[in-house]
Amino acid sequence: MNANLTTRDLVLQPGENARLIELCGPLDEHLRLIESRLGVDIKRRGNRFQLVGPALATERAATVLNGLYARSEREPIDAEQVHLALQELGMDSQDSSAEPKPDELKVRTARGALRARGANQTEYLTNIRTHDLTFGIGPAGTGKTYLAVACAVEALQSDKVRRIVLVRPAVEAGERLGFLPGDLSQKVDPYLRPMYDALYEMLGFERVVRLIERNVIEVAPLAFMRGRSLNDSFVILDEAQNSTNEQMKMFLTRIGFGSKAVVTGDITQVDLPNSKQSGLRTVIDILRGVQGIAFSMFTSKDVVRHPLVQRIVQAYESRTSDDQNYSGGT
Repeated sequence: MNANLTTRDLVLQPGENARLIELCGPLDEHLRLIESRLGVDIKRRGNRFQLVGPALATERAATVLNGLYARSEREPIDAEQVHLALQELGMDSQDSSAEPKPDELKVRTARGALRARGANQTEYLTNIRTHDLTFGIGPAGTGKTYLAVACAVEALQSDKVRRIVLVRPAVEAGERLGFLPGDLSQKVDPYLRPMYDALYEMLGFERVVRLIERNVIEVAPLAFMRGRSLNDSFVILDEAQNSTNEQMKMFLTRIGFGSKAVVTGDITQVDLPNSKQSGLRTVIDILRGVQGIAFSMFTSKDVVRHPLVQRIVQAYESRTSDDQNYSGGT
């Protein structure tokens, strides 16, 4: 055996066949996923596992198996949960075997509690709860919008706000909606679909529809926010990289008493015409350090979607860095 490899024996108790089947997955596909991601070899006989690989990798594999087995007692295990458990190992610099303890790291909705995954999501949730205005900036798949909607739902359910307002630039931020068929709602809905989907998941389709009918939940294109003042509201501006400097200033000055605002976006995916400057990029320099405002910056390591998404984001980040280095050397 390679001198750099270690062997660790793990026994999962109690040894219940149904839970072991959940843990291992169809044809042991969950074990194969753990093997490929951590670079270990896993052999199983009943509830006894032998883990072979580098010392740190076998320790992490044991952590993932223990955590997933504990979860199997209360819910089914699928490939997505295995991926997220593995993802958290790379996110947390602290002991990854520690169970999440503080309630402040959880967001409670009608459909259950959501937990922050990793240090940056934890910071993001803390910022949203302790600041009137929070910016969540980073690549797709890092949970920026989803967690913001969850916090809005939690605030509405606990009567901290009276309404939720979801805002997004539409049609390449030019917001030229006239050529699209249908009324205003039908024109705008496709651009707000990610936030709708999150609401449906957290509150249920019928309840969301009723709340929209009562104007407790409002969806609007960014251009239609001009002239308004929003009190006692939880306001989310999504895809904010596609707002201009003028639109960003206009939106930020809509915040009223008793309101909380979250602005999310990815400054690497700006769809504005070349003649327009992204308001999200500009606001980072303008508002950094202003009291009552917080910034949470996400990276490709925080991506919680399919592992391929993380590798794609990393590849683009690497290419962008190479391009900047090349142009800087000419």
